[in-house]
Amino acid sequence: MGIMKFAPEALKNLFKKPVTTTYPAEPAVYPERSRGHVAIDVDGCISCGICQLSCPLGAIKVDKKEGTWDIDRFDCIACGYCVEKCPKKCLSMVSGYQEPGREKYEDKFRRSAEAMAAEAEKKKQAALKAAAAKKALAEKKAREEAEAKAKAESNAEAKAETDGEKKTAE
Repeated sequence: MGIMKFAPEALKNLFKKPVTTTYPAEPAVYPERSRGHVAIDVDGCISCGICQLSCPLGAIKVDKKEGTWDIDRFDCIACGYCVEKCPKKCLSMVSGYQEPGREKYEDKFRRSAEAMAAEAEKKKQAALKAAAAKKALAEKKAREEAEAKAKAESNAEAKAETDGEKKTAE
């Protein structure tokens, strides 16, 4: 009796177009607002660590010294906080999902040697510029102090002269 209820539905489906997609042959089309996964342009990253601090689960680890950026895909919930907070906008949410693997692992991204050298050169130039500015400020301060001291001495001499003139006038 139960099979008779199912038979009309089965006969209808025999003559209809398939409802399912041909996924392996055609790539899946994801909805517009699907989260997907976090992607990074590692050479654009300055390793500030703001993404690491904003991640609610701690799935992101940034090592500035090594120039690495790690994400544990199993811990990441694709909330997008790291993407919003990134000051250089090198993080993005990509629609689609990572291919499943047989074991749990972290994706490690390492900055290129050229990017690391460029950042080191920028830091060196910034340090030189800061040292020059500090030296110029010290010279300016010393000049102002010397001018103030000379002015105080000239005021003292002028006062001494006026005091001397007052005494001779009496």
